[in-house]
Formats: sequence, C-alpha cells, structure tokens
Amino acid sequence: MTSKTIYQKILEEYRLKQDRIDQIKRAKEKELLEKIPLLQQIEKEEMAYTLKVARKLALGKEQAYEDQLEDFRLAKKNLLLSHGYEENYLDPVYECEKCKDTGFIGSETCSCFNQRLIKEAYKMSNLDKILAKENFQSFDFNVFSDQVSPGQDLSPRENMKEIMDGARKFIRNFEDPEEYNLLFYGTTGLGKTFMTNCIAKEILDLGYTVIYQTAHRLMDLIGEYKFGKTEDLVEAKKKYDYLLEADLLIIDDLGTEVPNAFSTAEVFNLINTRKLGQKKMIISTNLSPGDISKIYTDRVYSRILDSFDIYEFIGQDLRWKGY
Repeated sequence: MTSKTIYQKILEEYRLKQDRIDQIKRAKEKELLEKIPLLQQIEKEEMAYTLKVARKLALGKEQAYEDQLEDFRLAKKNLLLSHGYEENYLDPVYECEKCKDTGFIGSETCSCFNQRLIKEAYKMSNLDKILAKENFQSFDFNVFSDQVSPGQDLSPRENMKEIMDGARKFIRNFEDPEEYNLLFYGTTGLGKTFMTNCIAKEILDLGYTVIYQTAHRLMDLIGEYKFGKTEDLVEAKKKYDYLLEADLLIIDDLGTEVPNAFSTAEVFNLINTRKLGQKKMIISTNLSPGDISKIYTDRVYSRILDSFDIYEFIGQDLRWKGY
C-alpha cells in the first residue's frame, strides 16, 4: 500500500520514541533512588524474591507469591506518596495509549501509525497545502454552466457529473488491478487540476502514497538521476524511485515538457513500468487524444488507449471563479 522508504522512516521514528521513553524512565528512577534511598533496598528485596519464586516455579513447585508482591507494591507506593510523588510517577507517558508508542497493536499497525503514514504521504505528494482548499468537500457543481453549447451533447455541469462518477469509481476500485487509469484533457481553466486534487486527497486519506509533478518538473527529476545533474545522486535516485513506486502518480500538464526523444521515451517508460507494476496514474493535459498521437510515439498513444479512461473537460474558463 505504501512506499517501503516511508514505512521504514516511520518505523525509525517509533524506535526513537521507545528510546526516549526508556531514557525518561531511567532518569526518573535515578532521581528517586537518590532522593529515597530506602526505595532501592525495597527493589533489591523484590528482585531477590522474584528470582526465588521463578526458580521454584521452574522446578515445578507450587508457590503463592501474589500477596508478597502486593506488599512490595504498596511499600513503594507509600514511599513515593510520602515524598510528594504521584504513585504512578514511573509509569511511561505515551503519545498513543493504544499501542504504547510502538506503532503496532499485535501484528497490525495502530491508527496513529497509519495517520503518520498519511501525513508523510501528503508531504511527499507536493499537495499537502493545496488539498486543504481543493477537495470534494469544497467542490461546487454550480460553477459549471448548465447550458449545452452548439456541437455538444452535454452541458458542462452534466459533463462534470459524469467525470465525477468516473473519479469516484477510480477511488472506490483503487486496489483493483483491472481498474483503468485516468486521463483528463481540455483547454486551460476547466477544472482538470481541481478534480485531480480532489481525487488525490481521497487516495491519500485512504493511506496510499501519491506523487504529483508537472510534466516539465518530471523530466527535470528524471534527468537529474539519469544524467547525474545533481550533487546528491542518492536523493535523486530516491525521487526517481518514488515516481515508479508511489501508489498513485499524477502528471499535470502533459505536453508542456520539451518534446524530444528523451521525454517521449521516459513518458512511455513511466506508463509502461507502472502498468506492469499495477500502479495507478492520473494524467491531465491540454492536448486532445489526437494531439497526443502526433506528439508522442505510437507506443505511448497505444498504452494510453489501452489503460486509461479518457475524459474531456468542456465549457468556459473557470479560473475567475476560483477553480
């Protein structure tokens, strides 16, 4: 579901949480032993008694030990209270009581771990700020005209409702390997990017990883890795791997990159590799399918026809309405 790199990063965060909890507990224990010397003596007696009981139980001998252990507990509690400490002073304070800051409940990841994955995925997607404004909750069909233009079968509003149905289907069946990718096309300002962002937020909130890049920036990232156009090749490779491995890759403004043999080959490589890896994509472009067939190779055009549901955005420029 999620990128292994992100998963490992968050596992390390939880390991550090456990280390901090242990450090705090050791510091508190040291403080108490310095201020309440008798506490150390009681703990030594408790440890000796526990070892004695363990040896007898290992030999198969019955041993009643609960009352004695309760006596040790009460003695320590009374010492703490008499010196002005809470009886649970040594109890760890967790950010998440459900998993005790381990990130797991049994073998399943805790909800706090899943939320951390989602938060990291938002950051990695390049969409973390814009999705607070552009989402299905703020989507308004009323900004789309209900008038059918000459040569069209649907009004922009009816057309957008069909696109919305397709978007909901894409989200609902996201894990289905048979579900097609999405290609949105139409002139500038018709809501393609807004709709893409709405879908991205839903996918991110489900716990998947999403990468958003413009086509121009996409080629820069690929070039940095493949041609060594950066001082940090390790980071460049990570970014390139994300393009192939993220659960959803969004390419915005396909066709705005410099068209050449390299960019065409890389577009095909991304589509083909992700298709083989059963990873989803959304492409938005001002190019019509006919334009795509002219600018890119037959292999690119064929892959798009074979694995993308294609939706045209129609109507008038909506940017003055905030879309």
